[in-house]
Amino acid sequence: MIPIKVNRTAAVATIVLSFACAPGGGARQSGETTGVARTDTAVVATRPAPTDSSITRADLARIQGSATAPVWVIEVSDFQCPYCKQWHDQTYNTFVDQYVKTGKVRLAYVNFPLQSHVHALAAAEAAMCAGAQGKFWPMHDALFNSQAQWEVLPSPTEYFDSLARTNGASMQQWRDCVSSGKMKSIIFADQDRASRAGASATPSFMIGDQLLVGAQSIDALRRAVDSALVKSKSTSP
Repeated sequence: MIPIKVNRTAAVATIVLSFACAPGGGARQSGETTGVARTDTAVVATRPAPTDSSITRADLARIQGSATAPVWVIEVSDFQCPYCKQWHDQTYNTFVDQYVKTGKVRLAYVNFPLQSHVHALAAAEAAMCAGAQGKFWPMHDALFNSQAQWEVLPSPTEYFDSLARTNGASMQQWRDCVSSGKMKSIIFADQDRASRAGASATPSFMIGDQLLVGAQSIDALRRAVDSALVKSKSTSP
């Protein structure tokens, strides 16, 4: 279960350190700051446990890192957002190497497809259906790496099909998953929970009691994660 939360009783400063995709197709500007009021009750998963095992597998597949990592980093993202791609291209691999593979952080991808991005929902479904076969992260990388190719297509269905095949998905199973629309429930639940936790643009990062918006640099993430690690040690029994 991904613990989506911003866990403070006071207002949380949401600092946009670089550009982010916002609803309506706009972009928030660098340096913009917004106060987000939160209660002392964490916003956590509220959807009922899925009865479809493929949804459960997909839910777990978009989490990487050690189960004993002391800090969660929740990435709220949209596969068609150019600033999400920017973060993926410039920072993601370094972040994974320094924090996920070292056991300090568990990283979870939370879907937030914006309506202004016409193929974002279909891309999220493609990734989650790949996740049902344990291939979320390869599909995640393939979607961001090829964003410029599929975002201009009238329909990206065949392109996503080729990405799934290239990344080793069992194609009939993947196609059945996509055509069923079964992953929409978890995608919309992601978006609802992230919104209630304070996210309104992509990419956003929930790290402890901090909500950072925009294509964060590794230095900005390092400050937030290191602060969360210190706090986790101080609250450990």
